[in-house]
Amino acid sequence: MIRSLVFDLDDTLFPEREFVYSGFEAVDKWLRKEKGIAGFRGHAIAEFKSGVRRKIFDRSLLLLGVPHDGQLIEQMVAIYRDHQPRIHLFQDAEWALDHFSSSCRLALLTDGYLAVQQRKVAALKLSDRFATIVYSDRFGREGWKPSPRPYEQIITELGCAPAECVYVGDNPAKDFITARRLGWFTVRVRHPHGEHCEVRSDQDHEAHAEIESLQELEQVLSRNGCEAPTTRSGATRHPH
Repeated sequence: MIRSLVFDLDDTLFPEREFVYSGFEAVDKWLRKEKGIAGFRGHAIAEFKSGVRRKIFDRSLLLLGVPHDGQLIEQMVAIYRDHQPRIHLFQDAEWALDHFSSSCRLALLTDGYLAVQQRKVAALKLSDRFATIVYSDRFGREGWKPSPRPYEQIITELGCAPAECVYVGDNPAKDFITARRLGWFTVRVRHPHGEHCEVRSDQDHEAHAEIESLQELEQVLSRNGCEAPTTRSGATRHPH
């Protein structure tokens, strides 16, 4: 019987590209106001859509005819990371959090820089929708997934056995291998246009099951003998 559903954040509960575009917009506004440089956002989005994931800022400035400036890049990165994001939950994520809140304890386990991830959680108004939220960055960079530390922290805070936990994520490079080794059931959600939706990996890194929408989660859990109780007494949302 499943007692706890643990969710990843980026591209599991909301489209990560929304954060990226929101960050580009913040940097664009700053460049226009402080440096008199216009047109960054359009180039940055085009680079991102073309598959570029490294040195987007450098490449975009080059396309604008701006000479390389390491200090300027550092300022832009700080603006990007520190901005207040404009992001929204996937519709199926909104449904899943509401649907399972009456039968399971819900938890969030997320990688990334602590302040950035906290701002995402705040923007999505998620802090009162989980029994606990574990930010892997609290353990230092070495505590990011696939480190076992954040998964073990979830078990400690929820007070449940590994066999009673399901982890739902999107990235086979890091989301599932440790959860599987610890005895959790794992589900990969492949939202269209997600950063990792087309990635294939070896069996150890893949999840036990795959879905394209979180609305399929209940069915796939049932098929795999991981049914949640229909109701949970005292099931409430707990502030973190």
